[in-house]
Amino acid sequence: MKTLKIKNKKIVKTFAIQLTALLSVLLLVFSGIGCLGQNAGDSSVVLSGSTSVLPLAQTLSETYMNAHNETLLSVKGGGSGTGIAELIDGSNDIAMSSREIKDSETADANAKGIEPVEYEIAKDGIAVIVHPSNPVSRLTLDQLQKIYSGEIKNWKDVGGEDAEIAAIARDSASGTQEFFNEAVMNGTEFRADLITQAATGAVTQEVTQNSKAIGFVGAAYQSNSIKTLGIETNETTVMPTEENILSGVYPLSRGLYLYTDKNPKQEALDFIRFILSADGQKIVSETGYAPVN
Repeated sequence: MKTLKIKNKKIVKTFAIQLTALLSVLLLVFSGIGCLGQNAGDSSVVLSGSTSVLPLAQTLSETYMNAHNETLLSVKGGGSGTGIAELIDGSNDIAMSSREIKDSETADANAKGIEPVEYEIAKDGIAVIVHPSNPVSRLTLDQLQKIYSGEIKNWKDVGGEDAEIAAIARDSASGTQEFFNEAVMNGTEFRADLITQAATGAVTQEVTQNSKAIGFVGAAYQSNSIKTLGIETNETTVMPTEENILSGVYPLSRGLYLYTDKNPKQEALDFIRFILSADGQKIVSETGYAPVN
């Protein structure tokens, strides 16, 4: 077999120069892609935690990203306790919570060099919900406690039909559940047949499908598919309206919070500043929550 020899050295030299140039261009392109990826990662902000805060955070983040396309906001639920735990272990930039951070959580954070900073972004109320067919329209806090402790087991004992009550609640990671424990249960144990759900939406769905059920959710989750009960206080029935929540007249009112480290990403801080601005608080009100500003 004969070996093919290229006799024109000028052609070989020209080809080598062109190949070197092409490789240089490709190197610059891939380096640029790497830089873009690094910048995109640096400008990304992860929020996680309370499912009560979740729909508000999603709406706010969508609006914010439309005006700041250089920032990527990722929002997920999991519960207040989960969000705070992920802030402590560095899995998120902002923790969403429907309760204030616990002293034990702050101590755990400090042990890992994290100094949690609290931002109250909205006011909310716990709405007690039942199936639309349920004739009961109001309950006292004492009746609510007795239902969830199991002392009251039949709807006829609170003015309803002769039917066994199915009590729905959130799981232990929920800030809504912890608030309910403090505001309603006051240390009383929950009934043995309590049905727990991992997310607020699941509580709503269960009540929608079960005519005997009772549950509690953030006020923003009220809809036509469920019936909200008033809370009777001093012979007055109070509903979880924005006005009653802001004034504190509604007995199951609470704050909603975001937590960051003492020195958060600038992008995270900018987003929180937007939430607390007039434009952000307008969205808070339009989404079904009560504004703090």
